[in-house]
Order: sequence, then structure tokens, then C-alpha cells
Amino acid sequence: MTMTKKRLLALLFLALAALPWSAVAQTGATRVPAIDDLLNLKTLGSPQVSPDGTWVAYTVSSTDWKQDAFVTQIWLVHVASGRNFQVTRGDKSCVSPGWSPDGAWLAFTSSRVGDKSQIFVIRRDGGEAVQMTNAENGVGGYAWSGDGRQIAFTTSDVNEKDVKARRDHLGDFEVVRREYAHQHLRTFDVAGALAAPVAGTERTKGKDYTVSSFSWSPDNRRIAFSATVNPDLVQNGTADIYLLDLSTNAVRKVVDLAGPDNGPRWSPDGRMLVFSSAMGNPKSFHANSRLAVVPVEGGVPRSITDGFDEQPGLIDWYADGIYFGASQKTASHLFRVDPTTGKTTRLSQPDTLMLGGASVTRDGRSVAFTAASPTTLSEIYVSSVQPFAPRRLTTMTDQVNGYRLGRREVISWKSKDGTEIEGVLIKPADFDAARKYPLLCIIHGGPTGVDRPTMIDTRTYPSDIWAGKGALILKVNYRGSAGYGEKFRQLNVRNLGVGDAWDVLSGVDHLVKLGWVDPKRVGCMGWSQGGYISAFLTTSSDAFAAISVGAGISDWATYYYNTDITPFTVQYLGADPATDPEIYAKTSPMTYIKQAKTPTLIQHGELDRRVPIANAYELRQGLEDRGVKAEMVVYKGFGHGITKPKAMRAVMEHNLGWFNHYIFGDPLPDFAKPELPRKE
Repeated sequence: MTMTKKRLLALLFLALAALPWSAVAQTGATRVPAIDDLLNLKTLGSPQVSPDGTWVAYTVSSTDWKQDAFVTQIWLVHVASGRNFQVTRGDKSCVSPGWSPDGAWLAFTSSRVGDKSQIFVIRRDGGEAVQMTNAENGVGGYAWSGDGRQIAFTTSDVNEKDVKARRDHLGDFEVVRREYAHQHLRTFDVAGALAAPVAGTERTKGKDYTVSSFSWSPDNRRIAFSATVNPDLVQNGTADIYLLDLSTNAVRKVVDLAGPDNGPRWSPDGRMLVFSSAMGNPKSFHANSRLAVVPVEGGVPRSITDGFDEQPGLIDWYADGIYFGASQKTASHLFRVDPTTGKTTRLSQPDTLMLGGASVTRDGRSVAFTAASPTTLSEIYVSSVQPFAPRRLTTMTDQVNGYRLGRREVISWKSKDGTEIEGVLIKPADFDAARKYPLLCIIHGGPTGVDRPTMIDTRTYPSDIWAGKGALILKVNYRGSAGYGEKFRQLNVRNLGVGDAWDVLSGVDHLVKLGWVDPKRVGCMGWSQGGYISAFLTTSSDAFAAISVGAGISDWATYYYNTDITPFTVQYLGADPATDPEIYAKTSPMTYIKQAKTPTLIQHGELDRRVPIANAYELRQGLEDRGVKAEMVVYKGFGHGITKPKAMRAVMEHNLGWFNHYIFGDPLPDFAKPELPRKE
């Protein structure tokens, strides 16, 4: 081979290796991962590029079986050399990394000292972390001032002494929707806090509002923040934009619109604010939000993203425009919008990129972000903004070397009413189009979630184990999913369950018609909204051999009167149950309970406030009354999500055992008397 050809091949290899979305063969894949293999995989997130672009801080979460926790620590990577090293250690998580403006310090929050989250800083070049705050009620969010001399943070206004005195005399109780822990702003001088931790100077107070997101003005004299009337989630629509003058602590409202207005950021010259806004539309759960601008001194907010048909996630305002991230079907990208003309430009590529957590340098020229692909785990990348040319800085995908995993691809089909639906199809590594396979449908939550074709699933539903066992897995982006525009997101308004079921069943039919699926061996499962759709299918369809309902709604009236987000129900169904009982009956699984036939596993967190556990008991009893095989497992101490490794192991084992029996013919395990490993 000539030297020229060798150089060309070498250059081609390097070019392909640099692309996160290029196909990578699973060399040496020898075994299917077990449940503990999945749970032991480390995951990364929260990339924060240093102001000058030299470093990227990020978090890595790992499983600590001894203390039964997922523990997060902070890592650093040097952009030029690619050198990675761990910055924080210990039993307690360290999260929310944030650079000082000069890049010398890296702040983070942790409960490593005491039980409350506090702010710490550590030097970029290592050393011991320094505790900066000793806020009595802990720290929520925080932000450095532009000159690096101050840090602002939020903390609760609860008086712990009063709470303890009442508890000691009267026991523990709560007066519903009367007692709230309001969040308020405090600031402190960095120089003083480096000498000893501080409680911070109170900047806002009272019960008129509770602070959420905030940002410093370029001159460090003011803070813009968003706030609702109280912390109750039903008050989400009251979020407005306020301005705090640090010289007097005077607060005035800048934006007062119906619907939520959140996340203010300053223009570089300090004269304008940009923020996320419903623009007066109270139906914010399923309608597009906008980015809007308003003069700091007040005025009528002006939307600048009316022409963008998705939800823009605001990043910040730079010299060349306002940056935001957004989904585009199963992809996600970085965008820039001109605040004067509203012209929006997509900055990232290729079309299939799944970009997340974008962090931009001070000059707006470089960006760090996470991205996963069908052949890579989520990794940290850096790129110039223009031209966009990503370079990978981490090697998390090495963890799955040797595992035989399913192959991901995006497919589409027509639903019952002609709507085009997309989904992620996972095929066995040795897929043969001439064979018929069992099919397992996995339905995401939300409903404004979205499934993407990312490598490996590590929680709740072990899809790669089933793919290794010889099954197809279909993850349905049903109507209402994010990424497909406002019209699509609203197709299940007053049509929940009904239209969603069309989308799942038509996806099954599509694969059956292709000749790939054995229609007698089809299962369905999902959590939250996916659990609701699974419950709807278990009572209204006989297309499935088995179903698993995770934290799902069984009766919309039961849900409405018990959930912590009642406005969600009214916005999707149009009224409360007393006003329009017909729509609640039409969309509730319990309405169709008499025709239920499908063996159903019900999984629910004991303390779930989002989908209260009454929904699970109602479905279980209804199925039992009809003589339908049902198994219900309650996960003690958990709310809407299962957040500890051992309980997640149980969730996955229960799903694996349930579907392995009804789909593959394995013996049905006794969930009450599970087989346990022998102790050494």
C-alpha cells in the first residue's frame, strides 16, 4: 500500500471515529446483560463548559449497593488533551456544577456535611472542597454574579424551631393547601464565605410569592427571577417575572401574564430580558411555550418564536442571538433566534443528533453537550458553534463492551385515524426478517415525553434482556408526545386513552403485517402516562397476552380528586368530573373493566402523589371481580418514581418474570417468595 493511501485511510478512520452517531459494530459481544449489569452502568450528565472553553465539568452517577443509593460525583475533562479525572468523592452526591466567571473555582451543591444541601467550591486544579453556606434549610438553586464576587441562592423560609415545637406538642400534621415552604433569595460575598460558611443575606421574603429560577444582571446590581404565588404545583400558571434591586431589596413585577412565565435571562447590554412564556395561554400543559422578550423597565412582552413549532428550552442570550435547545421528532438540537426578527437557525447537525444539556462559553463560540446514539451511551462532546464539528471527550460506552444488545431504529406507521406515528423498534442482534418474533410494547410517560433510539435501557423495563431472549420491542411515540409539534401534541386532548390506544394497536398491526410478529405473543407495559395507556389497553383490548401497569391512572375522576397537579386533568379533558362526567367515563380504563381479559401486573409506589395509589387498588379490585389474573406490587416508601437500586432491581425482576411467563412460557415466579442469592 502506498503512503498516500495509508494517509487517506487513516484520515477516513479518524473522521468516522469522531462522529458520535456513526455506526459502531459490537465487537466481541458475548452475553446478554443481566438486571444488575444494567443497574451498575454509570451515567453522565450536567455538562458545564468553563467560561473560556478550556474545561468541561460534568456529573457521573453510579450505583452504591451498600447504602442502596445512586450516588453522583463531579468530574472534569481538559478539552485540549481529553484528560478526565474525578473531582469529588464520598458517600453523598455532589451535583449542579457551576464555574466562577474567571474559571478558577467550580461550585457545586451537596449534603456531604449535615443533612441539608449546601454550596461548596473547589479549585479547578484540585484540593479540598470549601463549604460556603450553612443555610438552616439548605440550598436550592444558585448562581455566580458576573464579576465572581457574589453568589445568589434560594432557600426555604420554614422556621424549624416552630415546626419542632408544634410537633412536640401536637404530633405531626399538615393543613392541606395552607402550609407552604416558600423559596426566597439570599446572596453572600464569596471572599467572606471562603473564610467560613455563611447563612447569606436575605433579599426576598414573605408569602406573596415563592422564587424559582433567577439570573444576575450584567452590572451585578439586580436579579431577575420567576415566581409563583406559592409552591403548590397547581399554581404553575401563576409564574411571573420579577426584578430585585440589590441596593434596596425592592421587588417589582415586570411580566404579569396568564399562564406560566419562567427562567428570565438578561440581554448582554442589560436592557432586555428573555424568558419562557405561555404568552397568556392558560393551557400550558399541551400548548407550545414561546421565548419572549421585554424591556427591563417594563412593557408588553413580545414573542420571538411564534414560527417555531415546538417547545424551546432557553439557554442564554449572547452577542449573536438567543440560544435554545429543542426536540425535533426523536432528535434534539441547538438553535439560535434573532431577538429582533425572530429568525431561527438550527446550529447542530446531523438531523439525527440527540443533543442535551448544552452549555455555551462566555463568548458564545463553543458548546459542550451530551449526546447518545443507537450505538453509543450518552457521552460528553464539545464543538465550535459554527461550524458545528463535535468531538467526544468521554468513553462511557466502553462499559457495554462484550454485551449483546438490541439494534435500535426509528419506524413509522399510520394510526386508525390516519395520523402518522413514529416509534423506536429494538431488534435482536441476529434479527431475521423471515422469522416471527414475540413483541413487547413499552409506552413512555408524560404524555409529552418522547422515546429516542438511544443505546440500552437501564431502568424499569429491561428491553435488551428481552431482545437477547428473542423478542422485538416497540416504543411508541403516541399522539401527545413531544418533538412533533403543537398540533400533534394536542391530538389526545379530550381523547386520552382512546387515541393513544389506536397508536399502540396500529403499531402492533403494522409489525404483524410485515410478517415479523407472532400476534399471540404480544405484551404491553408503561409507567405513569404509559401505565395509564397500558391500563386502558388491558380493559379495552384483547390484543395482548400480558400487560404491566406502572403507576398508572385507572379512573380519571379518582385521579383528579387526589393528584397534586389537578390543572393537568382539566386542561386535557376540558372540565372537572362533576361538570363533564361523560369525558371522564370515555377516557377511564375502569369504564371498560367488564370486558377485561388480559393478565395484568400492577406496580405502584406507596406514597405516590402524582398518580395516587388508589388508582392501582381500584384497577386490581376491578380485575379480580372479573376473574382476571392480576398481581399488584407496592414499593414501600416510594412516590411516583422508584429511586433506589434495590427497589429498581425488584421492579425489573417483576416485569421480567411476568412477561417471561406469559410471552416466553417460563414458570411464573412467586413474587411474595422470590428466589434469593445465597450469602457467602
